Amino acid sequence: MPTVAAIFVGGALCSPGVSAHDAGTGWYYPPSCCNSDGALGDCQMIPANSVTEAPDGFAVVLFPGDHHLVTRKQSFRIPYGSEIRSSDGNYHICLYPTQATVFCFFAPPGSV
Repeated sequence: MPTVAAIFVGGALCSPGVSAHDAGTGWYYPPSCCNSDGALGDCQMIPANSVTEAPDGFAVVLFPGDHHLVTRKQSFRIPYGSEIRSSDGNYHICLYPTQATVFCFFAPPGSV
């Protein structure tokens, strides 16, 4: 079963000197989501239709191609209040240390 890691706001888990990841849409993922795979990073924008809002949180279903680390269907439940607001109006997810673990999840303003 996929797991959801605690979402940390701040740089507590980042090594000194680690910078934020470029989200590619004019803003940056925070340094607290810095556990990069090196080449492509572990954060990426995901399709809006992969996210639905349920009474207890966001339901996220990812298929290969939705995120560069996903090689098989992955389903996650992100409790409300655990999301980080995205600055570009899109959903983004950081998967670390495996494709089955959400490290950071970003939702656009007004999505809840």
